[in-house]
Amino acid sequence: MSAVATVSPLSSSVAKKVVVALTGLVLYGFVFVHMMGNLQLYAGPEKINAYAKLLKANPPILWGARLFLLAAASIHIILTIQLALKNRAARPVGYAGQAFQAASFASRTMIWSGPIIGFFILFHLLHLTVGSVHPDFSHTDVYANVVRGFQSAPVAGFYILAMVLLGFHLQHGAFSLLQTLGLRFPKYEKQAKLLLGAITFVIVAMNISFPVAVLAGIVK
Repeated sequence: MSAVATVSPLSSSVAKKVVVALTGLVLYGFVFVHMMGNLQLYAGPEKINAYAKLLKANPPILWGARLFLLAAASIHIILTIQLALKNRAARPVGYAGQAFQAASFASRTMIWSGPIIGFFILFHLLHLTVGSVHPDFSHTDVYANVVRGFQSAPVAGFYILAMVLLGFHLQHGAFSLLQTLGLRFPKYEKQAKLLLGAITFVIVAMNISFPVAVLAGIVK
């Protein structure tokens, strides 16, 4: 049997990049839908609490979606780390005076912005989903949870920082996704960057608006 035949498909860097791209697409879509749902905060407590109640009305579907997202996030993180370590091992000695003209700030910071975002996701779940690190958590009043949770300036600040890093991560990740899946066309590259940039800006701006609105007393 040849050496090629014994190689697992996922041992290939190309295959891993494709899986990272597909799981990234799932997570990107979730972030956008999650943001859209959270906009109901501005419609008042009745609206967003009814939305939360609707989501919880069918536990099998809710937990199925949660487990699917958890699996996608876990696979995305593990394979991304593996690829980063493999790239570093292939280039153990850094270039002296390395120039970064070809690499964006977002691409250069993916390796550390990713873990920070991962920690934020864990905190966010414990804070506003599980409630174990929330000062006054209610399992039925999502509106009050958000208001009470973001009244803490350090928590709101961490949330805002995480959203800024998420924006860089989404922008670079989305464009890399297109390239990995063969959907990058040089003729429309400028338009694609503008569109992805606009979508990412909306996601980040809207998510940041929630803690800002609470701290400013707009949502109370």
